[in-house]
Amino acid sequence: VDVGAEDEFRWDGADISPRDHPSLTAALETGVLCNNASLGDTPEDSGAQAVGDPLEVALLVAGRKAGLLRPALTADRPEMREEAFDADVKMMATFHQTNDGFEVAVKGAPEPVLEASTHLLTADGVQTMGPEERSAWMTRNEALAATHGLRVLALATKATSSLEDAAYADLTFIGLVGLEDPPRKDVRDAIDQCHRAGIEVVMVTGDQPVTALAVGREVGLAESDDEPVVHGSELKPPVSIGDEERQRFLQTRLFARVTPKQKLDLIGLHQDAGRIVAMTGDGVNDAPALKQADIGIAMGQRGTQVAQEAADMVLQDDAFSSIVAAVREGRAIFENIRTFVLYLMSCNVSEVMVVGAASLVGTTLPILPLQILFLNLVTDVFPALALGVGEGETDLMDRRPRNPTEPILSRQLWLRVAFYGFVFTVAVLGSLLLAQKWLRMDTDQAVTVSFLTLGFSQLWHVFNMRGPHSGLFRNEITRNPHIWGALGLCTGLMLIATYVPGLNEVLNLRAPGPSGWGLVLGMSLVPLGVGQAAKYVTSGWGSPRRGPGLPGRSVPPRTPGASGESVREGDARR
Repeated sequence: VDVGAEDEFRWDGADISPRDHPSLTAALETGVLCNNASLGDTPEDSGAQAVGDPLEVALLVAGRKAGLLRPALTADRPEMREEAFDADVKMMATFHQTNDGFEVAVKGAPEPVLEASTHLLTADGVQTMGPEERSAWMTRNEALAATHGLRVLALATKATSSLEDAAYADLTFIGLVGLEDPPRKDVRDAIDQCHRAGIEVVMVTGDQPVTALAVGREVGLAESDDEPVVHGSELKPPVSIGDEERQRFLQTRLFARVTPKQKLDLIGLHQDAGRIVAMTGDGVNDAPALKQADIGIAMGQRGTQVAQEAADMVLQDDAFSSIVAAVREGRAIFENIRTFVLYLMSCNVSEVMVVGAASLVGTTLPILPLQILFLNLVTDVFPALALGVGEGETDLMDRRPRNPTEPILSRQLWLRVAFYGFVFTVAVLGSLLLAQKWLRMDTDQAVTVSFLTLGFSQLWHVFNMRGPHSGLFRNEITRNPHIWGALGLCTGLMLIATYVPGLNEVLNLRAPGPSGWGLVLGMSLVPLGVGQAAKYVTSGWGSPRRGPGLPGRSVPPRTPGASGESVREGDARR
């Protein structure tokens, strides 16, 4: 029987009424009674204002379409006892008082419900369930899950005279219910971005293996029907897992029928392999695993309060793609911080090296103390701040994850700081020497030329902060409007300091004249030219690299040796 978007029930293409089919009515009643969700206050509400697990909400909506409202059913059959869902048992039961005793409503995974059932509700009444009937229903279950990727629940009931009776024994099996919970359209692209970024995505679900495989194929986690799916029954405690099994579990991307304790063990398994693990979850039982993960991510819409409090972050839209967007933003922020520090350090070190070199050779100081203060407070600050708000390179998600212990400035970057400082020193001292010997300027004018050379060199130096594989003219620096604003502002401040009376006297600056400006422009471009040439030598010009397999920064294969972030998603469809 198919339940449509409207209030219709169809069987073999024809509309039917649940009231004419006792088995269907019994299934709907059981799904409504054995339920902890709630719908809106109005009968017209189709679940938009519902509270609770989406699967249970769907059962309530199906019951409402048939005119079966939980408040009315529980008024007639009050709930007296509840056996809460147990991840180990994979079933839930509620006891309801009737005139003859108690009715037990049970829902859960097909395997344990069928195992606990001794009878079967048919159109001819209740009949004994034998091995053949049980096998036939298991085949239907697998067909629903594998063909349509449905989440399949089994429904059962029984009558008892005692509240103390065992909930999961001597059940009468009613049938199966398949719930369609398709993945969001952006999940497949988001997972593909994760793979290109060196992030492993592992789906760990309580659903059955055939459902996990069907969903895995749809979202790109499974490449074929032969993709291995590890059943929860195969997962042993970490202390008893051998090296071969450990490697197999680290390579597996699909896990089914997994308990909360096993999720905890899987996180520890990946952490022991040196991986950074993020996990998404929404249930109370997910709280320990969310706490254990390096980054616990709870659902903001579907997640329980317990899960949200245990998590490090909460997704307000419950979208997996938002995690990928957050990863990119995090990488961009880190790169901005690194670029910010690299720029400021290279500028400040250059000032120290310029003064130090002039002192060693015994020549005129090319820059005076107040001039250094002016550069530090004015011209250094604005370009650095502009670098800090950049959007990042276009290939951020084509890179391997960085080592979490990696410092902001690595040894290689410190060498770059020293290299840039040396180039600045050569340019500034060269401009001072040319101003004195070639242009025959006095000391004040020559110092002004060297000061302006250093100031404008630092401004043009901002273009050396582009990524090593970004375009020469089209890159994250040239696309940043704040950079151009900072350059314009600082250029204006340099001109004001040079020509405004009073300020130029305080800074001991003199107008350099046309020939002096020509020298400033030429020598200030030296660090920029040398910096760009160095990028060409080390990396080539290139355009922003996209996708795996590009030279110089390979994306790790999906193997246990692929280090980096590992994202665990409780259900890829969410």
